Amino acid sequence: MQPDFSKNHFELFGLPVAFNIDSARMEQAYRDIQTQVHPDKFAHLSEQQRRLSMQWATHANEAVQTLKKPLARARYLLGLHGVDTEEESNTSMPSDFLMAQMEWREEIMDAKSSGDLEAMEQLHDRLRKETRQQHLELGNLLDGSADYAAAAGLVRKLKFMEKLGEEIERALESLEA
Repeated sequence: MQPDFSKNHFELFGLPVAFNIDSARMEQAYRDIQTQVHPDKFAHLSEQQRRLSMQWATHANEAVQTLKKPLARARYLLGLHGVDTEEESNTSMPSDFLMAQMEWREEIMDAKSSGDLEAMEQLHDRLRKETRQQHLELGNLLDGSADYAAAAGLVRKLKFMEKLGEEIERALESLEA
C-alpha cells in the first residue's frame, strides 16, 4: 500500500466529510489499513519502508482517534472548512449558559460535600443527556445548515461541558472510594 498523506481523515477511511459518520465503516476501514501497514509485515524490508509503514500506521491512529470523538471530529471538520473554534482566545459565553455552568458546579459541590453518590450519578446522567443533545445540534449545524460560526460556538460550549463531565467523574471516583 502506497500511503497518501494528503488525504484528510475522512478520505483516509472512505467516509463523506461530515459530522455524522458511520462509525462501524470507519472502524472497519481503520482495521483494513492497520492490517496492511502493520510494522511486522515490513520487518524484512528496508529501513525507509519500515519507517513509511510506521508513519502510515501512526497517521491512521491519529485519524481514528480524532474521528471517534464527536468534539475532536467537529474541531477537525471546522478546520477543514477554515474555521478556528477560538477555544483558547474566545471564552465569552452567553450569560444563560454561564449561569447554568455555575448551577451545575454548585450541584456538584453540594453532592460532593454531602457524600451523595446518587445525586452525583444523576448529575452525570443529566450531563450526558445534555451533551448528546448538543452533539445532535452540532450535527445539524455542520451537516445540515453548514453554519460553521454557530458550530464553532457550540464546540466552545461543549468544551466547557466536557470539563464539567471530567469534574463529575473525579467527584464520582472520590465518592466511590
